Amino acid sequence: MRILKTIGLLLAFAASVLTAHAESGNRYCPDFLSVPGAPEPTHRGEILFSPYTHHFGYSPEHKPVVLVAVDEQLPGGRFCGISFFSNSFGQPSTYVYAGQQFNGLFDNPKLFVKVSAGIIYGYVGKYQNKVPLNSHGFSPGVIPSIGYNLNEHDSVQMQVLGTAGLMFSYGRKF
Repeated sequence: MRILKTIGLLLAFAASVLTAHAESGNRYCPDFLSVPGAPEPTHRGEILFSPYTHHFGYSPEHKPVVLVAVDEQLPGGRFCGISFFSNSFGQPSTYVYAGQQFNGLFDNPKLFVKVSAGIIYGYVGKYQNKVPLNSHGFSPGVIPSIGYNLNEHDSVQMQVLGTAGLMFSYGRKF
């Protein structure tokens, strides 16, 4: 439970800093990630919370996975962000990433797909071989997801975690 409180405090701090920084007209994400000439996004960022992950295979070592993340939205449907989570083995972990969102999937304006790529840290010790290409706890990650906008600010999303499982999350744009 201590890790959840810590993650919650870190996320609240990150969201407040991101919002204050964005209001000053600055970005945390590098400029090269933006699409030149694309319109500004309608929201500055998104906070994600995942209370549940379904593992494709059972292991008695699996622990509940809880994630909180904050993304900064960029022109052209791009984003970058950071997530804090307890991995499948109860280890505190982080994912730093950039990605692209594609809206209007199957001509449905509420349906979207996101793909992020970045660096994961946290699978260490006897669990270091549970993610591919891990070196001293650092490994590359690519996470596709599909989502549905409930309204202008809220969405539900499902992330595909390779061959390991599915993560279900709630997103709130700000």
